[in-house]
Amino acid sequence: MAEQRDYFEDVYQVVRQVPQGRVTTYGAIARYLSLRAGARMVGWAMNSSHGHNVPAHRVVNSAGILSGKHFFGGPTIMQQLLEDEGVQIVDDRVVDFQTKLWDPSVELAM
Repeated sequence: MAEQRDYFEDVYQVVRQVPQGRVTTYGAIARYLSLRAGARMVGWAMNSSHGHNVPAHRVVNSAGILSGKHFFGGPTIMQQLLEDEGVQIVDDRVVDFQTKLWDPSVELAM
């Protein structure tokens, strides 16, 4: 279990760097961290992120869909958090997704 917690903390560190008004994807984080279980591992981390000061609402699926919205305690909370940061959402999808996308492999390149 300690190994899983380390992976989760790695994910949290990346997500904490996503700027307001931008989004990233489960897969982009997984690729950046070379996670063996991939996007699924990132999803598990996001589902466990409550209380870890992580802006989990900024993580969407590869099509820009708010696939994790049901983990926010209400069906519109994730959307509201994103809209409060200037991200437009229509039908549970980020509008202008490619412009809003923040890819850690690019943004955090060494």
